[in-house]
Amino acid sequence: MTHANAPLTPAGRLRLARCVVDDGWPLRRAAERFQVSVATAQRWATRYRIDGQAGMTDRSSRPRTNPNRTPTRTERRIIKVRVLRRWGPARIAFLLHLVPSTVHRVLTRYRLARLAHLDRATGQPVRRYEHLAPGELVHVDIKKLGNIPDGGGHRIHGRQAGDVHKRASTTLRRHNKPVIGYSYLHNAVDDHSRLAYSEILPDERKHTATAFWTRAHAFFRAHGITVKRVLTDNGACYRSQPWHETLTAAGITHKRTRPYRPQTNGKVERFNRTLLEEWAYARPYQSETERRDAFTHWLHTYNYHRGHTALAGQPPASRVPNLTGHYS
Repeated sequence: MTHANAPLTPAGRLRLARCVVDDGWPLRRAAERFQVSVATAQRWATRYRIDGQAGMTDRSSRPRTNPNRTPTRTERRIIKVRVLRRWGPARIAFLLHLVPSTVHRVLTRYRLARLAHLDRATGQPVRRYEHLAPGELVHVDIKKLGNIPDGGGHRIHGRQAGDVHKRASTTLRRHNKPVIGYSYLHNAVDDHSRLAYSEILPDERKHTATAFWTRAHAFFRAHGITVKRVLTDNGACYRSQPWHETLTAAGITHKRTRPYRPQTNGKVERFNRTLLEEWAYARPYQSETERRDAFTHWLHTYNYHRGHTALAGQPPASRVPNLTGHYS
């Protein structure tokens, strides 16, 4: 491509070459007329004699040969390890005694998908999907989370000091192991809008999960969303009679993921990860109460203010129609 300050465009090169070849101008006279060097005038005149007008365009500066390029046999070994083992550049480089940057260039040259874009079980590119309207599918899942002892855990005091502090603030079981318990985050995420409803509950039993869904369903209805289907994993609470009866009474179809395939419920799994990164482990909390107090504000920010990469930087609420008054 001709750069901005080039004295000759392809049309100018053609005029220069015709002056030298067709009209018989000396090279020095043509160079002075077009304000270029004699060598440049000679180059374009020579190209015109050989290729005609087609020779006036820019040519690739890529070398014809590259003696330093990775041998084809090595490239094939890199691709074979990547496809069969699904390793990253660093591990492949260690196995084949190469440099990670070399492996990365080979993978990029052959346009192999990133590991994050591959299905872990099959190695095939993940097929992304999104339902066309809010409520067509809601993903539901439970995330187990360890409680924080009063005064803070190991993230504040360090691992060893945190264990001592934990023992001082909790009851002890047999073998002197502290018991501070767990919290269970019950989450429901709309597939189209990513609008989320979440509660911190004491367990994952069937009646707890069913009561959570009743409140989640009311939340979505309040936002003008009619839920048609719910997708869960194969947890015991989701295979229970109360759960089935509650969804059936509301006219909602229940779908379950295939065993050992959590990626099918990927949107709520990604919500779980975001929740841990941006709330649960975002800063060192002094107690479980302090962390729970921050949860309501974080969830509100997630739904109405936080930009979502899958939604072109807009919050989930931007995909819910007729949602006036909910952005405060």
